[in-house]
Amino acid sequence: MKVASLVELHHLERKLLLILKDGNEADLETIQRRTGLPEASISRASLWLSSKNYLEVREKEEVFLQLGSEGRRFLEEGLPERRLIKRLIEAGGKSSIEEAKRLSRLSEEDFNVAIGWARKKGWLHIKKEGNRTLFIVQKEPEEGFDELLIASLGEQTRSLRELSSLLVKGLTELSTRPNVVHQKREVERRYILSEEGLKLIDEVKNAPQELSQLTPELIKSGQWRKLKLRKYNIQAPVENVWPGKKQAYKRFLDDLKWKLVALGFREMEGPLVEFAFFNCDALFMPQDHPAREIHDIYYIKQPSSGDLSAHSTLVNNVKATHEGGWKTGSSGWGYKFSLEETRRLILRSQGTALSARMLVDKELEIPGKYYSLSRCYRPDVVDRTHLTEFNQAEGIVIGEGLTFRDLLGILEMFATEIAGAEKVKFRPDYFPFTEPSVELSAYKEGAGWLEFGGAGMFRQEVTLPLGIEVPVIAWGLGVDRLFMMKTGINDIRELFTQDLEWLRKQRLT
Repeated sequence: MKVASLVELHHLERKLLLILKDGNEADLETIQRRTGLPEASISRASLWLSSKNYLEVREKEEVFLQLGSEGRRFLEEGLPERRLIKRLIEAGGKSSIEEAKRLSRLSEEDFNVAIGWARKKGWLHIKKEGNRTLFIVQKEPEEGFDELLIASLGEQTRSLRELSSLLVKGLTELSTRPNVVHQKREVERRYILSEEGLKLIDEVKNAPQELSQLTPELIKSGQWRKLKLRKYNIQAPVENVWPGKKQAYKRFLDDLKWKLVALGFREMEGPLVEFAFFNCDALFMPQDHPAREIHDIYYIKQPSSGDLSAHSTLVNNVKATHEGGWKTGSSGWGYKFSLEETRRLILRSQGTALSARMLVDKELEIPGKYYSLSRCYRPDVVDRTHLTEFNQAEGIVIGEGLTFRDLLGILEMFATEIAGAEKVKFRPDYFPFTEPSVELSAYKEGAGWLEFGGAGMFRQEVTLPLGIEVPVIAWGLGVDRLFMMKTGINDIRELFTQDLEWLRKQRLT
């Protein structure tokens, strides 16, 4: 290497090279102590030297675990699901929901969490006996891996490397529960001279000092002729600039709206607090359907019901259809339709409720195309693919001559043009309100196969009671999952993250 090439080195690079000359390598703490430089300056210098193949930076990451606030509470009190099961066993292993809540002595939030996890773990079974919903527990289950991990951590901080494979399974379970186990990643960096860097050391030691600024005094004295002035590298790495921009998921939703409007769709709107009538009954979902259990729909506590008198004709049509098929040609569901149940207020659990409302809206146009990006709510155990509230891309197309093939074409457009899918798969499915019905799955390299949602042709048991006598194709897709595939995200919770690093790195286009 020629001495002339040294002018390419920044004074921070020279400083770092000279520190490494004795042992050829050092860690960040040693370099900081010997140079007095801040970590940011050392990082910049190492980045520049690495780009010139003079230096190698080796990183060793270690993850440390400790209990969060919820974890410490569970350590003292036990997991909510364990406490619930224990109380139910003490009460004989069978209890109604109301009795179980009283016996458990859990808060409203802990009780709902306990039911979700107890069902997921297979500890708790739900059974219908007449009009009662019962919780059934056979025996007290053995201590789970998640409980073992909580007990193992206690008040300590432990390295992930120390955990057995069983405790790692427990960590996987607990990672979906907020503030139970905190994970802290620490990175140890070692800076090692390459062969090229070693060859450069002597030249760095003997090279004259460079000046970064030419002063009036140097010019007047003529000293500038004897000194080296540092060259400025306009291609050198610089700090990133993070301008303000829309949150990535919000921008995706806005873009999706524009695309649908450009295709001639009009937006549907409706209330978040909905009647069971529009959310379920008008969609030919029987009132004893499993999806209408208290733990699959959020029921409003106060007021618990509303006034449907403005829709009395529709209610009577739907009631007759459920009980005996009305004039649809079917036999209905064959049960006694409850007017009290149909008036109940719930949090909207599916965007299809908006489609039902649109079909009876005075502004409905036939033929017509309608869409909504609706917020929906369902009790669920939060994990990387499930949230208790989510967005649904709901849509209907109404008009003479529509066929199932038209629906498949729209679904393929959503998968390929919106989510960037490479392959599309359709599977037969069942929904109470559509026939035929289909499930849409799509594939993209890196994301694998993802299920997006369901679709179908509205049954006559849905359309005729609402006064519609032409075909209606309908779909309800998980728009959150469309975004996950498009951006390569594998955890649905990242859609609403406050992680600035992730938000900053999202592309603008």
